[in-house]
Amino acid sequence: MNYRPPAGGPWEEAAPAALELDAPALAAAVSFAERHPTPWAHDLQKVIAGGLFEEGQWNEIIGPTRPRGEPNGLVLRHGYIAARWGDTRRVDMTFSVAKSYLSILAGLTHADGLIRDLDEPVERTVQDGGFEGAHNGAITWRHLLQQTSEWEGTLWDKPDLIDRNRDVSLEGRAVKKGTFRPLQPPGTYWEYNDVRVNRLSLALLRRFGRALPAVFKERIMDPIGASSTWEWQGYRNSFVEIGGARVQSVSGGGHWGGGVFIDAEDQARIGLMMLRRGRWGERQLLPGRWIDLSTMPCEVNRQYGFLWWLNADRTLFPSASPESYFAIGAGANITWIDPAHDLVAVLRWIDRGAMDGFIARVMEAMR
Repeated sequence: MNYRPPAGGPWEEAAPAALELDAPALAAAVSFAERHPTPWAHDLQKVIAGGLFEEGQWNEIIGPTRPRGEPNGLVLRHGYIAARWGDTRRVDMTFSVAKSYLSILAGLTHADGLIRDLDEPVERTVQDGGFEGAHNGAITWRHLLQQTSEWEGTLWDKPDLIDRNRDVSLEGRAVKKGTFRPLQPPGTYWEYNDVRVNRLSLALLRRFGRALPAVFKERIMDPIGASSTWEWQGYRNSFVEIGGARVQSVSGGGHWGGGVFIDAEDQARIGLMMLRRGRWGERQLLPGRWIDLSTMPCEVNRQYGFLWWLNADRTLFPSASPESYFAIGAGANITWIDPAHDLVAVLRWIDRGAMDGFIARVMEAMR
């Protein structure tokens, strides 16, 4: 099956049995997700400002935020909607799901020849002062995409030190981060660092020479028939001059506000495009080879690819197939792509700790 939903039209639903799924087991998975909502308050500005990511001098919100909606989501099998719950057209913040969308944009940059070699130092083509010196000058595109760059500096008034010693598995549990740690050579140390991801976003903007949301809309979102309700925001101070015009560099998450605001159905379309190896109907939007590169485990963290979370050793989510990969944002906002079972699931505002339980129940529904 190679069904894809039409632009602006109804997304066809199919009975679970027609999609080789056990209906009661799938209903149990949906019920499980509904019974395990995020513990986050609805006022996301208060959540962030209250010290979710950090406290003190670096906690200032510099991008837009909005109150979140209620939990919602959907499960696709063979492209058809097998199950859905909640308001799947509610536009919400997605936090670090935006990182995976930056990976898609990097793939377009590479396909266009604007990134010639992933192992080439970024400084050779992005000469804006951000990659000068012996340390930053050794950083390659691969390092930025795998979060092993160890980039040092300050961007949009946020120093990279903010996210040193960060452990995303303990986010929001008053675990101390932002403390000094000696930098390691680029490519040898993995760390989840939003400042460095934002530095990648700016570098991609420099290579495209135009706003990344405009590229994403033209090359991905419009061809897959996405709605017009999604947005990608940066910060009030993240504007640069490109070709004589003032352009905003967008963020790779909602850590300090901003990022991608989108509904579950548009996210599912992106997930389906990735599941189809970058293809949508007769159009190859993203090279299949880029999907392979994006889902290849990083040498120093096998749970991570090119800004996608991986399950290669079944350590991220033990109940998911090892071929599964994920876009994961705080909250939790999760897109699960499982090529082994031709499946995509989008979950908004589920308790992160309940995700494997949901996956296990979906797997039980497989015939």
